[in-house]
Amino acid sequence: MILLTGATGSIGRHLVRRLAARGAEFRALVRDEAKGRALGCAYAVGDFDEPASLTAAFAGVDRLFLGGPGALPVDGEQPMVRQFTAAIEAAAAAGVERVVKVSVWHAAPDSLLAQGAHGVLDRRLADALPGWTLLQPSGFLQNLLLPGAFTPDGRLVGRYGDAPVSHLDTRDVAECAEVLLTGPPRPGESFVLTGPQALTDRELADRVARALHRPVGLLPLAPDETAAALTARGAPPAFAADLAALLREVAAGSLAGVTTAVPTLLGRPARTVDDFLADHLPALRTAVGHP
Repeated sequence: MILLTGATGSIGRHLVRRLAARGAEFRALVRDEAKGRALGCAYAVGDFDEPASLTAAFAGVDRLFLGGPGALPVDGEQPMVRQFTAAIEAAAAAGVERVVKVSVWHAAPDSLLAQGAHGVLDRRLADALPGWTLLQPSGFLQNLLLPGAFTPDGRLVGRYGDAPVSHLDTRDVAECAEVLLTGPPRPGESFVLTGPQALTDRELADRVARALHRPVGLLPLAPDETAAALTARGAPPAFAADLAALLREVAAGSLAGVTTAVPTLLGRPARTVDDFLADHLPALRTAVGHP
């Protein structure tokens, strides 16, 4: 039995569909029963913030997909570390044999924000369960469809200067997780997942323009400008400063590399930016807005 966390997210939803199509035995862990029903699969209601609620969800589970968005820091605390630690402890108590965890590229305990939180969690997972495998993705193309990716007048908000980023499709992350959950185990291995090409913000805006058959401008924002905008909207100054530091790392090329992990695991090339844009044209038009 496979248990999926983060089943309502952009990775989890695709993984639900993939596992259902192959007839795999699995259940989704959800906090909201209505969202569980909407998934159309077996589900259990539980909350990482209430560890006692996880016991029933983990009953009979031998494989775990550990994914989903982490909570933002609050007053310097990383709730994500506490929450995901509860899931790791529940998995260990249930005798789970295999865990596929979505981490981030360059995760390290002494890093900032999600990279630091995942760095701590990755070590805790390795200490608690021998059958762990990590997926460490680059930036997600699905972020193009989120509010704030484009300005009201349809320009892409660029945050990485002239540095290319090897964005990938979360569907490829989900399919890599499927392979690792249902195929031969790969204990103790980490896979850095990227798209097949790294593009600058300007090149990404040009690809969006080509997909929409109209010009798409670019609004470059320096890391400190992004931090100032977040602070003006009420974000804690410490969080904004840490985010600016991470953005400077990306602008220096930390996500520019391209790996072969996706084709190695899936036996096919990773989806391209153009593939993603073609598959999401209606949502892309909504995100960019109308001229």
